[in-house]
Amino acid sequence: MRISVTIFLTDETITPTRLARELEARGFAGLYLPEHTHIPVERVTPYPAGGELPREYGRTLDPFVALGQAAAVTESLGLGTGITLVAQHDPIDLAKQIATLDHLSGGRFTLGLGFGWNVEEADDHGVEWSTRRELVRDRMALMQALWADEPTAYEGRFGSVRASHAFPKPVQRRTLVGGAAGPKLFSHIVEYADGWLPIGGRGLSESLPVLRAAWSDAGRDPNALQVVPYAVFPNPGKLAHYADLGIEEVVVQLPPAGEGEVLKALDEYARYVGGGGGRV
Repeated sequence: MRISVTIFLTDETITPTRLARELEARGFAGLYLPEHTHIPVERVTPYPAGGELPREYGRTLDPFVALGQAAAVTESLGLGTGITLVAQHDPIDLAKQIATLDHLSGGRFTLGLGFGWNVEEADDHGVEWSTRRELVRDRMALMQALWADEPTAYEGRFGSVRASHAFPKPVQRRTLVGGAAGPKLFSHIVEYADGWLPIGGRGLSESLPVLRAAWSDAGRDPNALQVVPYAVFPNPGKLAHYADLGIEEVVVQLPPAGEGEVLKALDEYARYVGGGGGRV
């Protein structure tokens, strides 16, 4: 099983380059970074985990810039977002960012995408909350048109692009969708993604068969579905359970802290890393 990590990198934590080097040297498989452009002081949307919103949410580094630094100082470390808030991006610009990072890293990038939870943040980006999932679906289709081998036009409900020359192309085009289990989420995964990023990794014994059935019903290769439990606090029993479910990669949670505390956590997680690293 490949062990990757996620962390809220901020202006107060360990740097992307220092962390990336340490991860690769210790045999971790990948680094996934979250995204929040800003956190409005007007707090209307409750924090999903309950209580006060942690400080790091409003200080998060841009994941693509940070992952670009990580790519520059590593050779095999996987690079991913967990998650990109696609609804809050111009899709033509985002397609270029993704393709450039994947090209420059030699195909090491995974697009983890999601639909968001902070209504105020999305509203500042002009996102209509009730249609955000369809907006993401539309933007994914537009980006896939830009990534096509031949110039391909796209006309959607929320946007369009002319048939265009758009290089570089992503090398691997691996896409995982984050979110809670349910028919709507699973329909998105089946339509335009390669798998699922279940936050926390709870309830997989019940939800995985449902997703696998939807995947097979859509005519997709049963062996191609990827499920990557995300932001997990690991223990041997939990990882053994994931292995029994056929899961090949787990993303464990690091503290949003300085170098000393983060490296200590890596030392604790190192016992779960076996057989070296490798791309995500």
